[in-house]
Amino acid sequence: MKGAGRRLLALALLWPAFAAPLPAQARELLAVGAQFEHVFEYQDSGEYGGLGADLLRLMAARTGNTVRFRMVPWARAQAMLAQGQADILIGPYKTPERMASMAFADKPFYQDQMVFYTRQNASVGWDGDYSVLKNRRVVLLNGWAYGAEWERIRPGLQVSVANNVENGLKMLVHKHVDVFVSNRRNTDPVIVRLGYGRLVKPLPRVIEVQNGYFAFPRAPAFDKLRLQFDQEFSGLIDSGELKKLGKRYDVAIP
Repeated sequence: MKGAGRRLLALALLWPAFAAPLPAQARELLAVGAQFEHVFEYQDSGEYGGLGADLLRLMAARTGNTVRFRMVPWARAQAMLAQGQADILIGPYKTPERMASMAFADKPFYQDQMVFYTRQNASVGWDGDYSVLKNRRVVLLNGWAYGAEWERIRPGLQVSVANNVENGLKMLVHKHVDVFVSNRRNTDPVIVRLGYGRLVKPLPRVIEVQNGYFAFPRAPAFDKLRLQFDQEFSGLIDSGELKKLGKRYDVAIP
């Protein structure tokens, strides 16, 4: 009986380890991105805000992690993720080229309208026929994706590249280019800040609607994190939290 008692005592001491395994160690995640109006923004307070930042804070907390943010030029942010120097990229559109180096979240968290911007007094019009751009100077944003049809016609155009929305608008206003290709969410607030409301205008026809995602490195070590975030994000959709945050930040939700 004494031997049996000792064995029972040993099992009792071991039981908590089997019954309640310790949670995985919390990790500080690095999320990177560029200035995306209402999605990822550096605020006057020194904090990062926007729909994407708020969603990541919620999902990190619910998975037992924390998250810190870093804002860098968009092309560099994508390279950091592809090289495993960051855990999450905020806001990329999905393209075949990016899917080769990034693992996208299951569902998008925002939606954009891509349009052409011209000067207010310009005679440029667009009805879906890209041939009207052949004799126009066009500026694009470095590292942005504009859709398959745009990539098909791009080689025949006079294309310049700007590093951010503000520079693209200034090139347009100062007549270095004739057309600026961007999305309304990112561009309209910058037009207001720069006082360009009477100088530039979006053409009414939408080029393409793009969905924006969170993306993760393709390495298998990040699969668990991505799946955890997918599960938490689905919960935010079902609870109505995503819709509520979208309204707060004036961002279209898919």
